[in-house]
Amino acid sequence: MPNVCQALEAVAKSCENNSGGLHGIALIPQDDVVSVTVNTVAPGDWEVTAFSLTPTITFTDYYIRRNTSNYTEELAADLVNGSSFVTQTINLMFHRREMATSRAIKILGSGQQYLSAIVKDANGKYWYFPYMQLSASGEGSGTARADGSKYSVTLVAENEFLAYEVTMTPAALQAIGVNF
Repeated sequence: MPNVCQALEAVAKSCENNSGGLHGIALIPQDDVVSVTVNTVAPGDWEVTAFSLTPTITFTDYYIRRNTSNYTEELAADLVNGSSFVTQTINLMFHRREMATSRAIKILGSGQQYLSAIVKDANGKYWYFPYMQLSASGEGSGTARADGSKYSVTLVAENEFLAYEVTMTPAALQAIGVNF
């Protein structure tokens, strides 16, 4: 008897506006995420409804300017081995090089630690990315005066699923340190 996979689901046409880019990101060491409550009952499945964090620890917000940052998710499927995973990449741009930002980026990458991220996209939706790691940082002074100085930061993860939508209330998000 063959394995039974889940039934296919339709993708409905959306009539809503669709915008790209990120409006905010909040990060926390993965070790400080005690549990994540994911709704597994259709039609609301694939959504995070609650986080339990180490006491006194909250997410840390990182300010980003509009039109500078994004995330991508790419599925890699090995049809021979029957394995698949999603490579999730968050690209951030921080303006104005200064000591405090250099230090914050150094701490993000220290020990190649795993991080959990919540991002808010330009459509006003929040997304959860677990097990991210800082994989690259670069940029510099720019060439022309109008270029400005900046940092680019890349976070990468390989997870089983696409990012889950976070559907917590604004008050619940603020309680865990997400304030954008």
